[in-house]
Amino acid sequence: MTEKNVGKTTEDLRGRVLETVGLVDYQQGAVVSRTLVNKSTGTVTIFAFDKGQGLSEHTAPFDALVLVLDGQAEVSIAGRPRRLSAGELIIMPAGSPHSLKAVARFKMALVMVR
Repeated sequence: MTEKNVGKTTEDLRGRVLETVGLVDYQQGAVVSRTLVNKSTGTVTIFAFDKGQGLSEHTAPFDALVLVLDGQAEVSIAGRPRRLSAGELIIMPAGSPHSLKAVARFKMALVMVR
């Protein structure tokens, strides 16, 4: 897996209307991310996953909300897989092992609140 972060910009997006699906583009064989908010109280990051790409099982110290913007993903929490499609969301509890995999190309917003 190749992961690229395209959000290394100083562009201030606050107060602007943004089309979420267009904030990151798909790239063959890669996971692309763009951080929109990075504060001590939490983050908001948009991801684009090519089909078959994913994030291996890990834990996080904070609850994380995944909102699927486009395509389909399989999200596993504590060994229980769930399939999500565009417009659906799931909250991954802090401390629970979780992973993500693109069933088809998909984009998601990841919101972490500390």
